[in-house]
Amino acid sequence: MKRLKVGVVGAGAWGRNHVRTVAGLAEAELAAVCDPDPKVRERVARQYPAALVTGDVGALLEVVDAVIVASPAATHAAIARQVVEAGKPVLVEKPFTLKVEDALTVARLSAERKVPVLAGHLLVYHPAIERLRELVRTGELGKVFYLYGLRVNLGQVRKDENALWSFGPHDVSVALYLLGEHPIRVAAHGKSYLQPAIEDVVFLTMEFGSGVLAHVQLSWLDPHKERKLTVVGAKKMVVFDDMEPREKLRIYDKGVDRPPEYGSFGESLAIREGDIFIPRIPSVEPLAAELAHFVRAAQGREAPRASAEDGVQVVRVLEAASRSLARGGAPEVP
Repeated sequence: MKRLKVGVVGAGAWGRNHVRTVAGLAEAELAAVCDPDPKVRERVARQYPAALVTGDVGALLEVVDAVIVASPAATHAAIARQVVEAGKPVLVEKPFTLKVEDALTVARLSAERKVPVLAGHLLVYHPAIERLRELVRTGELGKVFYLYGLRVNLGQVRKDENALWSFGPHDVSVALYLLGEHPIRVAAHGKSYLQPAIEDVVFLTMEFGSGVLAHVQLSWLDPHKERKLTVVGAKKMVVFDDMEPREKLRIYDKGVDRPPEYGSFGESLAIREGDIFIPRIPSVEPLAAELAHFVRAAQGREAPRASAEDGVQVVRVLEAASRSLARGGAPEVP
């Protein structure tokens, strides 16, 4: 099978990683890069002389088989529509769009034109998250009670999106991927400290129909850099720590047991302290795994793992969380 000609729209802070990764894929060819900034174009042209470097999406579409959209979030919907209307498969970086209405339009176009559209939910390609999903789905953890995530650092302060829309897509997409259901209620509290009306810290809570509760703390104004997720089940508990260089997943054989027969309520609950198991997780760059999957999905060899519909569902949660933020944390239905 001939190599897929891939174009990347947006080669800035994160888009440049897409450019680099596509250029290194065995089954793809970096055919074109589009960016409105002349300095970015100059840098890309120097690094990848064989690729077409342009400021025009239309020119890019003429020479590629598939497109990655890594431009600013506000442009995602319009560019994704343009790509799908041209009949080209597309991967749209997170956040998929900034409005549910736009996400639905892209998803509908994808279905009508039978053109694969993937949402850039990077962490669903992380080998540790894949293993965690397996633990949840096989019942090894028992019934999942709740999960909580921490995504904080003292880092890049965005001017065009708050911490919810910048960081939230990662944790929301992972929660939906692990649990296989969508939240029935969402609540969010946050505060803007550095810039008016752009929340630097957001506390997001999602409640699911199964009774699972998920809570996430998101901030770029924090002394620590943490990327952590804890899942608490009836039988076992798991911690995913993406800042750990090697031991990214720890499975704790801990819990609270209730004997089938007991004399009094005080005797009914017993703490169980078991072993800690650290599984071997393959050392795979999630972005490389995501883009290799995108190539196969664009060629019709695999169904999208994070489809346009998944993009719609995550945007639904984020939009409901935004409404909750505006209402001082009042719960909203996605």
